[in-house]
Amino acid sequence: MSTTAKREQVSFKLESDTKRRLEALASATRRTRTFVMEEAVTQYLDMNEWQLKCIEEGLEDARAGRYIDSDTLIKKLERRIADSLD
Repeated sequence: MSTTAKREQVSFKLESDTKRRLEALASATRRTRTFVMEEAVTQYLDMNEWQLKCIEEGLEDARAGRYIDSDTLIKKLERRIADSLD
């Protein structure tokens, strides 16, 4: 997280148990609730953006014919596992 980026306020409601967990984590890590929430949102967005990018890349590969059938994949993986055990 950049400390020089413009910051904007966001408000939303949490379930009571989630709020309690947030406060407990903030206290245990000696961080503010804002820090913990911002970190959680950033990690969530990073992961989901990465996942969507990978899905798009996979769809592009499939449209271009760059794929193998599941039987071929299973055989490749089985050979790789067998080779790693030798």
